[in-house]
Amino acid sequence: METLTTEQRVFLLEGTRTGKLATVRKDGRPHVVPIWFELDGNAIVFNTGHTSVKAASIRRDSRVCLCVDDETPPYAFIMVEGTADLSADSEALLYWATRIGGRYMGTELAEAYGKRNGVEGELLVRVTPTRIIFEKDIAS
Repeated sequence: METLTTEQRVFLLEGTRTGKLATVRKDGRPHVVPIWFELDGNAIVFNTGHTSVKAASIRRDSRVCLCVDDETPPYAFIMVEGTADLSADSEALLYWATRIGGRYMGTELAEAYGKRNGVEGELLVRVTPTRIIFEKDIAS
């Protein structure tokens, strides 16, 4: 396990940057999708539908890669490789779906997004980092 530094945590939580999550399909093809996420200590947390491609891929192979970038000069990115665990714990799912909704849609809509995304059929995903690459001031 690798630990996020304070600087990396700040970068990941700054604003509403969307993460790009990569998994590997059963036939070996890559699958990359945008996700909303939060941090729980050192873990990256998000939710997904239990029938999604990413859920199926994680069930088969828990290795994932998440990239988050800053698209404004002088540019920066973080790449987090890790292992993902899936959970159907309804209480935890509602809690995190509400926090994530609040982060991306604002506190006034947090509860509505929590109720929308914290329902049966959704899964909570927790990624434990195993390798982190962080680059900033790329264009400097």
